[in-house]
Amino acid sequence: MIFEETPLSGAYVIDLEKRGDDRGFFARVFCENEFGELDLAQNFLQVNNSLTTDRGALRGMHYQLAPHAETKVVRCIKGSLWDCIIDLRFDSPTFGEWYGIELSAENRRMLYVPKGFAHGFITLEPSTEALYFVDEFYAPQAERGVRYNDPRFGIEWPIEPVVLSEKDASWPDFDEAYHLV
Repeated sequence: MIFEETPLSGAYVIDLEKRGDDRGFFARVFCENEFGELDLAQNFLQVNNSLTTDRGALRGMHYQLAPHAETKVVRCIKGSLWDCIIDLRFDSPTFGEWYGIELSAENRRMLYVPKGFAHGFITLEPSTEALYFVDEFYAPQAERGVRYNDPRFGIEWPIEPVVLSEKDASWPDFDEAYHLV
């Protein structure tokens, strides 16, 4: 695996290190030793799968409060999506900044999302499917979200959303008293 740190402290884009021949290729998508060398999460408890039927459907921006905060590794396995993260760690030099990248079945890239980040994506193709490796169990009482178009962050989505859940549309603007308690 090839790890490239994003502009946000502790978040990485992970590319496959393919070993191939005329049959195709072989590559690791996870190695405890390689993640450990960078001091990244290694104990994933769940692998989640999402299918989004429409192009332009937005999911996010989600996260969980401590002690249920999640590390995620996200990979698109069908279609394509634009994945976005926001650093919500007060003690981080990149607090309040966002980063986005296209993940697709074709490019096979993954995004490592540390604890303390909000995460979401918008689909760039119909019938887009993603896998998430997560190091904590879902805890509904710890769930929070930031509205995708909160002016505090100014995320520049590559396309306008055409499908958005009522829940994701109604997340409040960022307020430390709600979002980080």
